[in-house]
Amino acid sequence: MRSVAGSPDARSAGLAPLIVLGGPTATGKTGLSIALAEGLIARGIPAEIISADSRQVYRGLDIGTAKATLGERHGIVHHGLDLVEPDQPYSVADFRSHALAALSALQARGGIGILVGGTGFWLRAVMRGIDTDALPSDAGVRAAVEADLARAGVTPLAARLRDLAPRLAAGTDLRNPRRVVRALEIATLQGDAQLPAPVGYPAPVLGLQLVLEHSEHHRRIDARARAQFTAGLVEEARCLRERFDPALPAFSAIGYRESWAHLDGDLTLGQAVALDAARNEAFARRQRTWFRAEPDLQVMDADDTTGATLGSALQMALRLV
Repeated sequence: MRSVAGSPDARSAGLAPLIVLGGPTATGKTGLSIALAEGLIARGIPAEIISADSRQVYRGLDIGTAKATLGERHGIVHHGLDLVEPDQPYSVADFRSHALAALSALQARGGIGILVGGTGFWLRAVMRGIDTDALPSDAGVRAAVEADLARAGVTPLAARLRDLAPRLAAGTDLRNPRRVVRALEIATLQGDAQLPAPVGYPAPVLGLQLVLEHSEHHRRIDARARAQFTAGLVEEARCLRERFDPALPAFSAIGYRESWAHLDGDLTLGQAVALDAARNEAFARRQRTWFRAEPDLQVMDADDTTGATLGSALQMALRLV
């Protein structure tokens, strides 16, 4: 990633300058991104948010994905939300195209994009310009692999990927059904080839990562799990199961299967909440591992009650223009 000082002029690059705000779940990325956008807009700089969350693209998955409500968005334009139905495929290549279109339109108005989320590969695909168009794709192959997933689950598919394409498997989260399905699709079409090289983002980039001390992070994850169930997650999950196949990859988002287990009498409400929190803890550990491998993301304290984190982020953002 280019440093701010060494970046080309954004207005000649075709894409808006970009603030990348990443980090594990429940570290306050959404709130900080909205506050950053408001701060920039107050200074006359157009700013829009692009959600890089592989589950927030689905309509109806609202409470369980911690999607910002219309009220919480404070009038800030958000991209990357509610793009497809849960039974429609949506890939990192689709997301990159969506994000770049938004950033191109924003550049024409002299604005700044704020790319925010915890799906590290999606962040990387935009900020480092992974050439997702070079990845092979075939709807028939993908449908066949997804049918295998629905029938047998992710574990045998992960084993198949390790046998067929060990290099691809080494770079894939083998517990994530969507990642395994996509990797098997690629491996079936091109074998165990390396992913495309980065093509580079042609405008200035500011990379920030929010971090929390582990005990505080645990407290926030637990509190959010309880708040989501109180806000109606079980009812949201019930309505979705009535409309869609619960085996769809979209429903690997934490909270839905726990809610269904409660509806079916397999878990008490307290057990469902506790399992949701435990799975989010494990997810956060995997995210921390991913983000530690992103050295260009400057670490910022998410447990800040003084406003210093927002102030520092805003001052760095203003250097992009």
